[in-house]
Amino acid sequence: MSDEWKKRAIISKEKARKIGLPGWHSRGYLPHFDGGEIAQTVTFRLFDSMPQEVLERWRKELAHLPEKEYDRERRRRIDAYLDKGYGSCYLQDNRLAEIVEQALQRFDGERYRLHTWVIMPNHIHLLFTPIAEWKMSQIIHSWKSFTAKECNKVLQRQGEFWQQEPFDRYIRDENHYTNAVAYIERNPVKAGLSAKPEDWRWSSAYIKKYT
Repeated sequence: MSDEWKKRAIISKEKARKIGLPGWHSRGYLPHFDGGEIAQTVTFRLFDSMPQEVLERWRKELAHLPEKEYDRERRRRIDAYLDKGYGSCYLQDNRLAEIVEQALQRFDGERYRLHTWVIMPNHIHLLFTPIAEWKMSQIIHSWKSFTAKECNKVLQRQGEFWQQEPFDRYIRDENHYTNAVAYIERNPVKAGLSAKPEDWRWSSAYIKKYT
């Protein structure tokens, strides 16, 4: 990511509200942005990768925590659970991973700047910045709709492919950006799928080194 794009893509909540940028709304303690060229981390996962009963159990276990701590611990548990590879793990099929990879790259530079990404067996992490009038919600919907249709076609199945709600978080500062890139690139290593980030075929780390 160039210094110019970092300046454009990273902005504080306070500054955004002060200058009146559209698209801010609150979802818990974290503000959610969907109206400008600000970098976002997004995770979306397969429909069966995270059982609802597990989420409900965690909700009860963490109910005593303050909202900020609740959200942080919930995210930590979800990430750890996903890395264990529960569910159908359809994305371990190279045919499906390729469909997703090509979809993510299709409008890079036109609708968004795709900074880093990884396709795991049952979920995806990515960091991107919407361009111009394109909203984050529009971009994510396009990715999920197209890939669900094409992957189901390969699998000769119908029905839900992705979990309905993705996790997203806007990038607060340069340190947050750096940490987000490192987390995404190292996810296959953390999950025990590769020795180094660049060894995982379905990732931007691999693309940067081997293409």
